[in-house]
Amino acid sequence: MASMDNNRDEEEPFVAAAASVDNSETLRNHTKDVHILSSAFLLIFLAYGAAQNLETTLNTKDDMGTISLGILYVSFTFFSLIASSVVRFMGSKNAVLLGTSGYWLFIAANLKPTWYTMVPASLYLGFAASIIWVGQGTYLTSTARSQARDYHLHEGTVIGNFNGEFWGMFASHQFVGNLISLAILRNGTEGSTTGTTLLFTVFLCSMTLGTILVCFLSKRVDGGEEGPKDSSVSLYSSLTSLSKSVITPLLDVRMLLIIPLIAYSGLQQAFVWAEFTEKIATPALGVSGVGGSMAVYGAFDTICSLTAGRLTSGIFSITWIVSAGLFLQAVVFLWILLKYSLTSGVLGIVYPLLMAAMLGIGDGVINTQLSALLGILFKHDTVSVNSIYLIDHLFLLL
Repeated sequence: MASMDNNRDEEEPFVAAAASVDNSETLRNHTKDVHILSSAFLLIFLAYGAAQNLETTLNTKDDMGTISLGILYVSFTFFSLIASSVVRFMGSKNAVLLGTSGYWLFIAANLKPTWYTMVPASLYLGFAASIIWVGQGTYLTSTARSQARDYHLHEGTVIGNFNGEFWGMFASHQFVGNLISLAILRNGTEGSTTGTTLLFTVFLCSMTLGTILVCFLSKRVDGGEEGPKDSSVSLYSSLTSLSKSVITPLLDVRMLLIIPLIAYSGLQQAFVWAEFTEKIATPALGVSGVGGSMAVYGAFDTICSLTAGRLTSGIFSITWIVSAGLFLQAVVFLWILLKYSLTSGVLGIVYPLLMAAMLGIGDGVINTQLSALLGILFKHDTVSVNSIYLIDHLFLLL
């Protein structure tokens, strides 16, 4: 008996150590997925974001760049109506993986920009973008909830931290992508631009690496929202519940109160991508300088996303953080409306860069806090809520 007791005493430390290793491995798995997802989106969107900023200035013949973006966002809006059903059927990881293909094809089309390449690529990107964003929001919230549940952490804090990391990494795509554009593109003679083929080739390589990274994400099953189903009945059931999944969240008072903030988020991003780059950055800095101004925008967006995510603990903190970001952007809008005019010299360069920094701060705060707020308030139906967020956002962009 004494021998058996001694053996049991000897085994207990090993059992405890094994349990500790298992817990540590689980922790690494949750955080690892956030790192992979964030890095993949950085690699994909540093290419797409910079290309989008340049689309209307590079593909100017017959307004092909502008029309391509218009087709893209109309397609994006239409497919957002069914994106939640697609993500439920495929699972969020598979939806993100399929979504990356649309961005790859769009960049490839820019190597040979014609109506026959840009229009189909824009149409398909609309579908791909709708599922990648619904899938991303669902996957990230599921990961945060798993982390909080497994380690008995405050759910709101974990959601805020994970969103802060993701949006911080994502926002840095503006900084990195536009620095690459600034380094490669050169202003040619008579308003032309050189280096576009090399630029889009580099972007294709970046997108390929991002797509490979997505393959390493862990599959997640959370509340029956994930994973492809085996029978055709489940697909039929998913399609018949489409109207319910879109309408039900809109009947929630909390969602109705959040929609104005979603609307503003879409408007301020549309202003930066279209009006700010064309009407303020380009006249002051030139086409090649647009990359520099958007790099500043992305750098401050990144810093504030990371910081705001760390400061998030619940609805009260979200309210104050968002208010600070809105105030800074309001200062920029009033400056443009009442005081700003194109000037020469150093101030002519500094003013657009300062505006870009302040707009980036506001965007970083709003993106991080809005995603965290939706994850906290609607944690039981993340697929539908992310779809609604996407649809509302797009209508404002259009």
